[in-house]
Amino acid sequence: MYRITVIPGDGIGGEVMDAALTVLDAVDLEFEFTLAEAGDGCFRRCGETIPDETIRLVRKADATLFGAVTTVPGQKSAIITLRRELDLFANLRPVRSLPGVPCLYPDLDFVIVRENTEDLYVGDEEYTSDGAVARRVITRAASERIVRFAFDYAVGDGRGGVTAVHKANVLKKTDGIFREVFYEVASSYPQVEANDYYVDATAMYLITQPHEFDVIVTTNMFGDILSDEAAALVGGLGVAPSANIGKKNAIFEPVHGSAPQIAGKNIANPTAMILSTALMLKHLKKPQEAQKIQEALERVLKKGVMTPDLGGTATTSGMADAVRKEVLEL
Repeated sequence: MYRITVIPGDGIGGEVMDAALTVLDAVDLEFEFTLAEAGDGCFRRCGETIPDETIRLVRKADATLFGAVTTVPGQKSAIITLRRELDLFANLRPVRSLPGVPCLYPDLDFVIVRENTEDLYVGDEEYTSDGAVARRVITRAASERIVRFAFDYAVGDGRGGVTAVHKANVLKKTDGIFREVFYEVASSYPQVEANDYYVDATAMYLITQPHEFDVIVTTNMFGDILSDEAAALVGGLGVAPSANIGKKNAIFEPVHGSAPQIAGKNIANPTAMILSTALMLKHLKKPQEAQKIQEALERVLKKGVMTPDLGGTATTSGMADAVRKEVLEL
């Protein structure tokens, strides 16, 4: 029995979550689901975007599924708060081409590993007489654990190379530390090829030669930007899953937002949320079940069953039902 906390959130979050749970119901595993609140709707109901009870439920779960939330300026970010409170230091963003999905490259398969707790995202800003200043924090400890996570992931997933992305030629101290730590850790993994690129060059290479990459590891802000760019190569944010992983807890979420303009229309693309459940199963050491969901989804997409954003006519629930049927037949 796996204890899963479910946070639908706002907008289309509930719709894609329902779709993912429909698919997950077809897997031969036992789950105990607990519903929790977060986001703007939660704020309107109880005055908090992320209640303490939600954090408690996420903390005690084996894993958490997170839909999508609307973040209003001035409100506390629910997902960033969870990352900090639970020390979810690794953000995992697979980039994989899917059959039938319009994309720039039909055969991509690489992963971006993003440090998830520091960098400019510590939120240490202040106004000055001329404008404002933000403090960038890069520590050896955080750099070491994210780089080691990336190499361990490469070994466990049968990948041959890890690329560090930084800007150490300009950010000589902060990114200098990151690059230095990268090669220190790399020396413990002689079976994995290690190299590094500047972030601006990487942004270009993702467009011109993305097949060169296997696992990319980088700092928080660079990872945030590059992973969205990479998603565009394989069909956009609607097909991009992600994971936030710490030593004790993990949250799995689609990359897309709450898209309130299409909420309630049953046309939201559930692909990223369904793939996020597959990531969750892999994290829970159930690779065969994860592979079933991945293969079932690909079969459905190959048949042309997809939502309007990908050029199809399927509904959110209709696509979920089709994937569920394929899982049962595998």
